[in-house]
Amino acid sequence: MKPFLERLALPDGASWATLNRRLDGEIPFQWHHHPEFELTLTLNSRGQRFIGDHIGSYDDGDLVLVGPNLPHSWCSAAKVEEAAPHVALVMWFLPQWTVPLGSVFTELRAVAAMLARAKTGLKFSDAAAAGARPLIEALFALPPDERLIQLLHVLARLARDADAVPLASPLAIADDRPMDRGRIDRVLDHVHRHFAERLTLDGLADIAALSPSGLHRLFLRHTGQSVTGYLARLRIGAACALLSGGTRPIAMIADEVGYDSLANFNRQFKAQRGLTPRQYRQRFRMGG
Repeated sequence: MKPFLERLALPDGASWATLNRRLDGEIPFQWHHHPEFELTLTLNSRGQRFIGDHIGSYDDGDLVLVGPNLPHSWCSAAKVEEAAPHVALVMWFLPQWTVPLGSVFTELRAVAAMLARAKTGLKFSDAAAAGARPLIEALFALPPDERLIQLLHVLARLARDADAVPLASPLAIADDRPMDRGRIDRVLDHVHRHFAERLTLDGLADIAALSPSGLHRLFLRHTGQSVTGYLARLRIGAACALLSGGTRPIAMIADEVGYDSLANFNRQFKAQRGLTPRQYRQRFRMGG
């Protein structure tokens, strides 16, 4: 199955496009990349965010700018309000569209600098995202010409966010080999659907139609991590979403994300997050 964004093209004669995506069930993992910049505001949803070799948790109001050809996906674990849908407000614009910003329109040099930083992805601070949220929500109801002005307003505001953080490493930008992209897409899709089960390198290599060593090299090139390291980060990230979004016992959560040993789960969790699962839950509830 092709990811939904691969089937989406900019309208004829347009330099940018928007999508108001609302899903009642879940935001599925759909690993993909494209030549446009992408600004995504995610609402009423929490789960995991994948940008190049970055894996992190997201929550309501998550705002991220992804650079051209940087593989990415979101994958939900829960809603904030169960009766409402997951929402992703997405804006795409071509790199060519941004070239004059720093040279011709000198007032927008900060925006041009921000877009250069976004080559490896940028997550905006909670304060900046909260400030931009009403502007982005209003943008979708405006006529096309006013929508463009509003987008520039949003970008100019975000360019002042001194607390925006980069997400991926420079090595994470996708190459342009269709066969490799198909292989890594198949493997990652399987890993994300079955991460709580027992997965073997040999089994995943069969899915990619590669030797285990060939899959290892492919995985490192596209994700910057080994299969084992990626799987561990995926499981712990899923656990974080469950710990922050409910009251299920920690032992039950460990089992749900693929750990049959609570001691091993606690050890892996602390190694990645610097806290035990119990401490993580307590800190999240205290707003930390």
